Amino acid sequence: MAEGQGGEKTESPTARRYREAADKGDVLQSRELGTALIVLVGAGWLAFAGPMLVSALEDMLARALSFDTREVTIFDPAGAAFTMFKAVALPIAGLFLLTLAAAIGTPALLGSLGFRWTALGFNGGKLNPLNGIQRMLGLGGWIELGKSLVKVLLLGSVAVWLLHGRADELLTLGRQDIVPALADLGHTFVFAVLTMAGVLVLIAGVDVPMQIMQRTKRLKMTRQEVKDENRQMEGSPEAKAAVRRKQIATIRGSARQAIQEASVVLTNPTHFAVALRYRAGIDPAPIVVARGRGAVAEAIRDLARESKVPMLSYPQLTRALYFTTRAGSMIREDLYMAVATVLAFVFNLDRALAEGTRPPNVDVPTAARFDEHGRLDG
Repeated sequence: MAEGQGGEKTESPTARRYREAADKGDVLQSRELGTALIVLVGAGWLAFAGPMLVSALEDMLARALSFDTREVTIFDPAGAAFTMFKAVALPIAGLFLLTLAAAIGTPALLGSLGFRWTALGFNGGKLNPLNGIQRMLGLGGWIELGKSLVKVLLLGSVAVWLLHGRADELLTLGRQDIVPALADLGHTFVFAVLTMAGVLVLIAGVDVPMQIMQRTKRLKMTRQEVKDENRQMEGSPEAKAAVRRKQIATIRGSARQAIQEASVVLTNPTHFAVALRYRAGIDPAPIVVARGRGAVAEAIRDLARESKVPMLSYPQLTRALYFTTRAGSMIREDLYMAVATVLAFVFNLDRALAEGTRPPNVDVPTAARFDEHGRLDG
C-alpha cells in the first residue's frame, strides 16, 4: 500500500539526485581503495627508488662522519646540513609527489574529484552523540567492522606466510657482512610491502562495488519524489502552457504576411502544417512560404483560418514538403504533380464545393514518403 502511495523508496536514484548528493558532500568513497593505491605507490617507489635512497643515506653518513681543516676554519653548520640533506631530498620528494598523486587519484577513479563548498557547512547532526552511536550500531557500522576484521585476518595471514617462508633467511642475516645483509633485508621488505599492497588491492576490488551499492541504496527515491523531480525538470503544465502561448504569439507575428499570401495550407492534420503559394506567371513553381510542426503548425493553422486561406489534410504530402523544402524555397521537382493536383482543386474550390467534389487523391513519390520523425517510410 505504501508503495502505491509513493512512500517506499523503490526507485533508482536519478542523475539529479546523484548531483545534489555530491554537492552536499555525499560522494562515492572507498578508504580501502585509497589505502591500496598509496601502499602500492609506496611499494613501487621502494622497489625503484629504494636503492637510490640507500646510496644517498650512505653518502650523507660518510659526509657527516668525515671533516678536514676546511670544516674547522670555515664553520658553516647550515651549509653542511643542506649539502647532506640535498642528496636525499630528490627520492623523498618523489615519494611525496607519488603519494599525493595516489591520494588525488582515488576520488578521480571514483568520479568524486572536486571541491564542494556546501560540504563545509555546519551540520549539527554530526555533533550529536546519539547519531554517532546509531551509525556505529547500524548496518553500516557492522559492515565496516566486518571489513576491518576480514582485512586484519587477510593481512595477518599474509604476514605469517611471509615470515614463515623467509624465517631461515632472516635468522642467518647476522652471520653475513653488513652490506649484503642490508641488501637481503631490503629485498625482503620490498617483497613484503608489494605483497601487502596486492592484498589491499584485492580488498579494494570488493569494497568499491559494495560502496556503490550502499550509496545507491542510500539515495533511492520514492515514486512521488521521481514524479516531483520530473515535474520540476519539465515544468508545470501551467508554465508550459504559458511558454506555448508566447511561442505561438511570436510565430503568428512573424508569419502573418506569409500566410496571407498563401494559396493553400496543407496539414498532417495536427502535427505538421505547410503553407504553399503559387501565382501564375510570377512564381516559376509552387513555393513554401511557411512550414512548422507542433506549436508552429498550430499558429499557421490559426492564421490560415483568420485569413480564410483554404486548408486541406494531406498527411503524406505535408510531411514530404516539410522535410524536403525550406520556407521561401520552391518545392522539389518530384512533388510537382502532387502539388499541382491540389492547387488545381483549390483554384476551382468554389465550383468543387458547389458540386460536392471531394479533394483529389495524390500520389507521393516513394523517395519523399517520411514518417513523423523524418525517416523515410518504406
